This record gives sequence, C-alpha cells and structure tokens, in this order.
Amino acid sequence: MSLTPEAIQLITDTALIANGKPLPTFMPTAILPEGAKIFDLERFAAGRSRFRGTFSTNSLLDFGKYVTDRAVVNAQGFIDQDEMSCLVMFNIGDAVAPGHADDRAALKLKPTAGYKAVCEIGGNTLSQKALSDWIEDWNASLKAVGEDLQDISIVKAIAAVRTITIKASSESDHTVRETGASRSAMDAIEASSKETLPTSLVFSVVPFEGLSVREIVLRISVITSGPVPALKLRWIGEEVQREEIAQEFKSVLEAQVGEAAKLALGTFNPN
Repeated sequence: MSLTPEAIQLITDTALIANGKPLPTFMPTAILPEGAKIFDLERFAAGRSRFRGTFSTNSLLDFGKYVTDRAVVNAQGFIDQDEMSCLVMFNIGDAVAPGHADDRAALKLKPTAGYKAVCEIGGNTLSQKALSDWIEDWNASLKAVGEDLQDISIVKAIAAVRTITIKASSESDHTVRETGASRSAMDAIEASSKETLPTSLVFSVVPFEGLSVREIVLRISVITSGPVPALKLRWIGEEVQREEIAQEFKSVLEAQVGEAAKLALGTFNPN
C-alpha cells in the first residue's frame, strides 16, 4: 500500500512534535513542523535569558547616575539636541557581534515652568491685561528695562502696560507751482503711558533641570493699528540661545556620563 504525500507529511510532523530538535541558541528553541506553535520557554526558567528593559527619566542627574552605575562595557549613547533627549544602549554590540539593543536608558528633559512660559508667549499678540497679568505672575524672574537701559521697577512696568494711551496726529503740505500743485499728508500714531513704558523684559530662567541660568531678553512692541493697543514680546536672539542651550546639554551630559558610555550626536534606530 502506497502512502499519499499528505500521509507522509503527517508522519513527519508527528515525529518532529514528539522529538523536537533543540537548536544551539542562547534562548531555548527547537525545530517543530509548520503549523505548530513555537513557545518561549524563558518564563519557565529560574531567571530571564538576558537583562533587558528601558529606564526612562526626565532627570539629567538620575540618568547619569543610572548609566555610570551600570558601567557596561561598550555602551553607546545618542544625543538628539533638537529634542533635548538621549538614548543609551548597553547591549548594542557592534558589526561583528551585534546585540539585541533592548537594554536601554532614555532621557527626555522637560522644560521648566518659566522656560515653557517664555516659549509660549513669544510672538503672540497680547492685550494690556494679558501682558500685565503675565508680568505679575512671573515678577520674581523678571527685570524691566527702559529705553536708556535704566531699570524700571516691576510695579511701575505693570502700571505702564495697563495705562497705554494712543495719540494720533496729522500733518499736510500743499505746494503751488506755475504748472500745477501737489499735496502730501502724513498721519502719526504714538503710544505713550502715564508711567515709563519698558522697552524690554529680562527673564532669568533655568531652561531645563541641570543646566545653568539664562537671561532671555524680550523686546516689547506696541501695536497701534487696532481700536485698542495690543502688545507683543519678541525673544531677542532666540535661535542663538536655543543652540547654546543644546550645546550646554551635550556638555553637561558628557560630564555626567563620563566614560560609562560613548556618546554621539544623532539618533539610532536598532529595528
């Protein structure tokens, strides 16, 4: 009696299921027939086959301590200055002996409340009340500066913002010539206040935990085109200061991690 191919395959599969061939892998595995499920036996062992997991934190100091405490040979880290983050992989391996890259430490700095407030208010059109309330809320971190760089008390700066007056004046010229005549007109609009209106606000703030104090200069502009005055704050040299903060982040991170991991600028996707 001859056997059909299906019967032969069934006999082969049954033999494989009964005597699955172990493979020389670090994690226990075995060859089983197609259609049979492969089970991970790690959960039945006394311990995990390897240490893995991700430590995540917003604290630069705790991140540095964790990386140095691990002290894993050939650990590599990647710094993303745009995101103010860093990812260290302890088992990334190399091209000759690649690792699983699933033992990690991840750092993502959170902006402080003051730095977040500066970032959110810059460039927005504000009412007198909105700006005066903002100055009042952050008065402990602010210094008001006048046109001649003289210091203005925060109390007077708040009063000046609240009492802005718009004055408009017109001027016209009329010229007569032998062959014709010309006329020009000019309207001037000026914003003033009963108090000395500051031209700038200097905000002293630690942008992220673990970094140094920065002085951010916010130039005050008064918009007189509407029925009521509006104000804007412009961060002077914003791009330059953001770049300086990112560079300081890299320097402080290198000092915290030391020789515990090799750091590089950029991102790495192990998938």
